[in-house]
Amino acid sequence: MRFGFHVSIAGGVQHAVARALERQCETIQIFSRNPRGWNYRPLDTDDVAQFRHGILKHNIQPVFVHMPYLANLASTEDPLFRRSLDSLVEDLKRTAQLGASYLILHVGSAPEPDKGLKQMSKGINRAFRTVGTRNNVTLLLENTAGSGRELGHEFGQLRTIIDQVEERDRIGIVLDTAHACAAGYDLRTASAVDRCVTEFDRVIGLDRLALIHLNDSKHDCGSRRDRHWHIGQGTIGTGMRHILRHAALQDRPFIMETPRTNLKEDLMNMQEVRRLLA
Repeated sequence: MRFGFHVSIAGGVQHAVARALERQCETIQIFSRNPRGWNYRPLDTDDVAQFRHGILKHNIQPVFVHMPYLANLASTEDPLFRRSLDSLVEDLKRTAQLGASYLILHVGSAPEPDKGLKQMSKGINRAFRTVGTRNNVTLLLENTAGSGRELGHEFGQLRTIIDQVEERDRIGIVLDTAHACAAGYDLRTASAVDRCVTEFDRVIGLDRLALIHLNDSKHDCGSRRDRHWHIGQGTIGTGMRHILRHAALQDRPFIMETPRTNLKEDLMNMQEVRRLLA
């Protein structure tokens, strides 16, 4: 098991390495650009070289890159779909440039689920066929809390997307525990965690589970409200121990996206994870 956080690339992607080390990370997640905008600058070659050297030197692996939030490949509105597709293509290239193995994509939203899921798959297929994206990056779909018109809150919807992707060996899943809880998957007891893992394996297959976003939830199970909370202090609570100790999850990396105002809170969550495993 390897643990880490989503870390900032402020000042240049190379600075993520030092931030990872002070948080005791063994694996990390980053954005490659502004997560709340469409515009971007090319990655600086020297910054990338320093970043790649740092993660190799300190054995920070695997590295996950997260897509910006604005992309919605499930959109049936052509301008948004095309812009989202361009964004995915760009990040597939940037992820390879950074030496990262995985790119994380939020499942989008749509008023008609069937059409939205089909759009997602169509966009992924187009992105994989685009010149410059024929690389070793695996695209990971992240489950959602299911608020509003969000898709991907049910394991079956994630499976539907996968089944319509032509290059299925290039696609996997990120299971966010806070999102799963909000969507109605109970994770509060050992038996509940086991049922959830068994259901995931039945519908999607554990072979596609590449990463766990280990986040407690501020809101109740089934609330459809997405708000991450500190490990063991939310409504999943003691269930976090059972997630960490589940036999089927022992070889997966865990990334925390818990709230933070300073380094102290990240270290608090890392220490709590270590305590729960002790």
